[in-house]
Amino acid sequence: MVDADYLVVGAGATGMAFTDALIDHADVRVALVDRRHGVGGHWLEAYPFVRLHQASAFYGVASTLLGGGRLQRHGPEAGLQERATRSEICAYYESMLADRMLESGRVEFFAGCEYVGDRTFVSRISGEWFAVPERCRIVDAHYLAPAIPAETPPPFGVADDARVIPVNDLARLEEAPSEFVVVGSGKTATDACVWLLARGVEPDAICWVRPRDPWMLNRAVVQPDPVVFLGMVADTMQAAEASASLADLFLRLEDAGVMLRIDQLVVPTMAKTPTLAAWELEALRTIGRVERHGHIVRVDRGRVVFAAGSIAIADDAIVVHCAAEGLQYRPLVPIWGPEAITLQPIRAGFPCFGAALAGYVEATRDDDQEKNRLCPPSPYPDSMAAWARMTVMGARGAMSFGSEPDIAAWASGVAINPARIPPELAGSAELGDTLDRLQAHLQPGLARLAELSATDPA
Repeated sequence: MVDADYLVVGAGATGMAFTDALIDHADVRVALVDRRHGVGGHWLEAYPFVRLHQASAFYGVASTLLGGGRLQRHGPEAGLQERATRSEICAYYESMLADRMLESGRVEFFAGCEYVGDRTFVSRISGEWFAVPERCRIVDAHYLAPAIPAETPPPFGVADDARVIPVNDLARLEEAPSEFVVVGSGKTATDACVWLLARGVEPDAICWVRPRDPWMLNRAVVQPDPVVFLGMVADTMQAAEASASLADLFLRLEDAGVMLRIDQLVVPTMAKTPTLAAWELEALRTIGRVERHGHIVRVDRGRVVFAAGSIAIADDAIVVHCAAEGLQYRPLVPIWGPEAITLQPIRAGFPCFGAALAGYVEATRDDDQEKNRLCPPSPYPDSMAAWARMTVMGARGAMSFGSEPDIAAWASGVAINPARIPPELAGSAELGDTLDRLQAHLQPGLARLAELSATDPA
């Protein structure tokens, strides 16, 4: 029997953010459980050249800034906030566990353990069984855990003599092929293409199988500077207010410098909207062979087969699997339910902040119905309509929790809140103009976004 008030299932980004905020504001004991060997979730298995796609300051736990909040001084992103590497993220979470959580004496970590339900978990190493008392609340921090190529087989058949590798293995190649075939439309695929190009692979040696074209956010406008970030929100609402359709909305956002697309001759349909830098966009546009035939059915040596045809590839081609689902699109449920606290984003697109907010609200409120009123979940987007819905739901959630003075005060003091306004900037004229513009367009913009999202029920 483990003496705990909370059993947090999953020690990835959301589980760590929830636990950090909870123990900061409540005198409770937490059992933190994860199937992996340590904390950090999917980052422990991520490809070695991955970096956060957003500023480090937006990621991690509320009590401790990830990185130093520094601007990049060199390279193509000079002037933008630093973005942590995989190793930096893993080291950060190890430090949070050891120096903050375990040191508090109120958190126990059970690595290599699987939650099997009924307040019970079992070690995958020793087979030992553990249970928590009836009073213990279960926190599901694994509900929206991402699926990554290192842990997900290719979603297509692979012939015995075909060379298909997960993106992780790109950094372990011992001999260069004559062609790389990158499979996927999202951030992982763009990272793989940029990484190959940066290491001297000629654009003509890359074939990009892109089932859908993606819309991506311009990284330059998703920064921990309230003038920049809230200015982007104001631009979004202003564009939405004037939009005649979803396609028109995204084209207006492109004109405003908010959204990016790789091929300007194709209107994307995918809108998971990770961030992308201008230099990455320029590099990706040098790849001339882009195959848009839907999803792959099978990879043979020298050929990629689709449902309605096939394409030839080099006999020695390496097919790079970047086609795991990534973000999960499970149904939204109330965060505080009868069986578990199910962590989900609250402010659109920032899961660490949402999990930390849930931890703070859990520590400072008693009534689950009131907690759910204050913290309605928002979805991850996939399509343009889903992005519009996420934006509306996230904004409404922010209005809800922001109406509580103590929550607003807490949120204004944590760097992972993207809309945070530091006290030293609160009175600036430039910020005042930005806030005035946001105020003018917020309600009509949200109303139009709600209308546009309803035009596509998907």
